[in-house]
Amino acid sequence: MVVKYCLDTYALFELAIGNPKFAFLTKQEFVIPSTTLAEFYWVLRVKKKNAEYWIKQLAATSVMVNADTMVQAQAYRYANKNKDLSFFDAVGYQYARNHAQQFVTGDKEFKGLPGVKHISK
Repeated sequence: MVVKYCLDTYALFELAIGNPKFAFLTKQEFVIPSTTLAEFYWVLRVKKKNAEYWIKQLAATSVMVNADTMVQAQAYRYANKNKDLSFFDAVGYQYARNHAQQFVTGDKEFKGLPGVKHISK
């Protein structure tokens, strides 16, 4: 089976709060870079939104990110430093690009980029 989507923290949070614009993802195969899953846990803990539950639900979709992908992501961040991309978002985007997946996000910094499925609230 070919995985079509790679989710970022924005998309995960919108799924967790039940945003209907992101509901289609519940019927799709997707992956979550391990770095993104760690960031998502942090966001949920800070917002007091049932972090342990969501991590258990999503752990099986998590994929490890290798050092090459992280270095490529940092190079991309540097080349696009005017966009103020987070490390986690850059890694997710690079992972998706390296695996021919669509990077699902609502972050404005990625709107219009190749390989991005941008969904705004």
